[in-house]
Amino acid sequence: MNTPESAPRTHRPRLAHTLLRLLVLLPWLLILLGGSYALVRFLPDEPVTYPDPVEHFKYGSTGGERESGFPYWIWQALPTVCAQHLPGPGYPSLGFIFEDGRDLPVGVSKRRHLGIDRVFLNCAACHTGLVRDTPDAPPRLIVGMPAHRFDIRAFQRFFFECAAGPSFSREFIVPEIERLSGGLGLIDRYLVYPVAIALMRERLLMLRGRFGFVFDQPPWGPGRVDTFNAAKVLFNFPVAQLPARERLGASDFPSIWNQRKRMLRDDGERMELHWDGNNPHTEERNKSAAFGTGTTPPTIDLAAIARVEAWVLDLTPPAWPLPIDSTLAARGAPLYAHYCADCHGTSGSDFGGPQVGHVTPITHIATDPARLDSYTRDLALNQATLYAGYPHRFRHFRKSRGYANMPLDGIWLRAPYLHNGSVPTLRDLLDPSPTRPRCFVRGNTLIDATRVGFASAADPAQCAASTDAEDKAADRFLFDTTLPGNGNGGHEGPAYGTELPAADKDALVEYLKTF
Repeated sequence: MNTPESAPRTHRPRLAHTLLRLLVLLPWLLILLGGSYALVRFLPDEPVTYPDPVEHFKYGSTGGERESGFPYWIWQALPTVCAQHLPGPGYPSLGFIFEDGRDLPVGVSKRRHLGIDRVFLNCAACHTGLVRDTPDAPPRLIVGMPAHRFDIRAFQRFFFECAAGPSFSREFIVPEIERLSGGLGLIDRYLVYPVAIALMRERLLMLRGRFGFVFDQPPWGPGRVDTFNAAKVLFNFPVAQLPARERLGASDFPSIWNQRKRMLRDDGERMELHWDGNNPHTEERNKSAAFGTGTTPPTIDLAAIARVEAWVLDLTPPAWPLPIDSTLAARGAPLYAHYCADCHGTSGSDFGGPQVGHVTPITHIATDPARLDSYTRDLALNQATLYAGYPHRFRHFRKSRGYANMPLDGIWLRAPYLHNGSVPTLRDLLDPSPTRPRCFVRGNTLIDATRVGFASAADPAQCAASTDAEDKAADRFLFDTTLPGNGNGGHEGPAYGTELPAADKDALVEYLKTF
């Protein structure tokens, strides 16, 4: 018979056994809980979506956040942490557009990926602008026009220089994130964001090294980008060892209206796309452009891009918003038909014409050759490997010998003119190159109601000084046409109307307001 004193000894082996089992199972339980948390936290891949196609264009993802996205809170913190590397207060000084009530600018999308919200550029960053009809009018946002205020090189410089400085560290960035977000949890404060900061800094410094050649070029200024030299970096070209004529190709962002009409000419032929007409297929052109938004073949969001493609097929530009002198425009109509229609279309909505969408040889058009020279046969051959194994493999990139003749829909919103944006107004384009402005301001939102373009007059004293104005905000950039790649010659002579009397040139410009 057991005594009370001996009873505890009988249960001690069971208790010890139970404790031992718990000790054995506890690590597995913790692993299970940690794994479940990791799955819930880090597995979702969810872009912020918008039912409205315009909002989707402005803020919807193309997939670039997966590979190139910046953590949302780091994006928000850097303008304060690295303010010295911006030309003015915050992202607006780079030409970004902020709408009321939005925490991100037009052209920046958000996606939940790898456990945090990540952001990066989308199509609207390069194809949305602001316009003022009069000096006192508020700016209007217009989708589809070139983003003539967005300075993408200054954008790159900001992140590269910030990453290279001492402020790009957890000691500076995490406290600013705490202030902006209202507080972080322990895992975010001590693990997620310190790791994200370290990885982002490492990647930015790697890109800074690979894209260093860009900062040896003359400043691009707002509304311009060197598209295909960036593509050479992606293919690991030794860019610094390439011939000098191939390392410079900054050109203007294009408009993206009326894509359905650009897919096929009236005679059934495809228009030759990009400034140099290097690809006649809009599908490949669009996927190529998506690389500029950080996508790669495995990460591109084809469904999201397809929504944009379908929407821009029939997107049209807005009409000229100011009064038009109908008598003067009527006088300009036959002049346009004689000098312009064969290459640029019957009107702003009728793209008929034997040379519309075809390449004019550089020996004839004689505009600055830098953009043409930068796109090489070697690059075209490398682009043919993109999407290898996919149904949408690139097959149609090729080297051309000139610049493509563009339709002129919404031409009043597409200043400055020529492929490299070297002529500020249409009226200036009708003058011989020696009398075109040598130096002018890019990035203004005010319409030049007489000469058609944007207000661009520059102080001669400023033009006489250095125009390396990368430290200037987007609407105060001085564009110097004497610098390499910025030449404003060409598109002149009897065939282009530059020898017409001044009154005829004025009439032709008035007619172009109807486009």
